[in-house]
Amino acid sequence: MQTREIDAGVLETLVAAAVAAPSIHNTQPWRFGMDAATRSIEVRADNRRTLPLADPDRRAQHLSVGAAVFNLQVAVAHLGWDPVVRLLPDPGEPDLLATVQLTTPAGELPDCRWLYPAVERRHTSRMPFTGRPVPEAVVAEMAEAARAEGSRLYVPDFAQTRLLLGLTAAAEARNQTHPARTAESRTWITAPGANLPYGIPLTALGPQDADGRIPMRDFTGRLPIPHLPDQHFERHAQVALLWTAHDRREDWLRAGQALEHVLLTATAHGVRTSMLHQAMEWPDLRAAACLPQRRCCPQLLIRFGYGPDGGRTPRALAQTARHRVD
Repeated sequence: MQTREIDAGVLETLVAAAVAAPSIHNTQPWRFGMDAATRSIEVRADNRRTLPLADPDRRAQHLSVGAAVFNLQVAVAHLGWDPVVRLLPDPGEPDLLATVQLTTPAGELPDCRWLYPAVERRHTSRMPFTGRPVPEAVVAEMAEAARAEGSRLYVPDFAQTRLLLGLTAAAEARNQTHPARTAESRTWITAPGANLPYGIPLTALGPQDADGRIPMRDFTGRLPIPHLPDQHFERHAQVALLWTAHDRREDWLRAGQALEHVLLTATAHGVRTSMLHQAMEWPDLRAAACLPQRRCCPQLLIRFGYGPDGGRTPRALAQTARHRVD
């Protein structure tokens, strides 16, 4: 049933869904405003939470914001409105990345409504998966989710998977020998009990692969702090490369929408996911991840499978976020 008034409760529901989106290092680099005249939620980049070394052109920031925009679409549809999205609506306001207008449905509500329960359940899992393959029908549905948002999801064969994981491992090795990048990532790690709304708790980092096949990001470097012992990850990883045909700011935002559509679709089918972004942070390695014989701009590598929930990362609570709504 449609909610007619956009009151404080509606805003809290919308913002709570938006901030549940994944973001690089859980920086949550977004802020929200309400344009009452057009009944639109404004989504802006929060440039206080950036990664100058890992994300100098803010491509990953746009991916993160795009994911939040898709969650807004899902929540708007769940509440009974039709979400009308405009990306980069005003060239004079470069930090205004999107608006999501709440309009009365002209016909059937968008199909994304069914994904609303997955918004809260979706968490990045940095834990080992069981190795049980995800059925082809589910993978095809994930690929269709990316296509619906103007992006593509490439599921590689065994040899191409090894190549993509090898590029990720090379990037991870570079990060670990780059003191400034290591320091940058460590600033987003939070100690147990810190109760901070941003960053990644130590308890959510997960172990490293004892066999070295899957290069999980090591946020802490060589810090003398407790680490989970290495564990044996799945022998044959299932991964998918999210890519776009172009590499403009609008493409990054669409890739972020596609990313969250894919992740929520996987979550709705009981599939766990984690992101392997390291190779995308080095221009030469990102270029090496391009698909042969295609105009391909790689955006993110997604690992997926069955396994444990990796634990929640903190979010700016809806009540807190609502104070940032202009």
